[in-house]
Amino acid sequence: MPDADDAAPDDRSFEETLSRLEDIVEQLEDDPPSLEEALNAYEKGVALANDCLSRLDEAEQRVSELSIDGE
Repeated sequence: MPDADDAAPDDRSFEETLSRLEDIVEQLEDDPPSLEEALNAYEKGVALANDCLSRLDEAEQRVSELSIDGE
């Protein structure tokens, strides 16, 4: 059974995705893994960061549309 970290990006909330990204950053800072593990963690982190940025862009677009419609 896959854990929450392996869930598809669409199955995680923004907050869960951000929390997972923060966990990876802490791991890399506090307990540096082997080079291969660090590269894998970095790759996951980049994917999570991109997912967060995409969701923020979508939210910003929605707010912008609502602001224009509300005028």
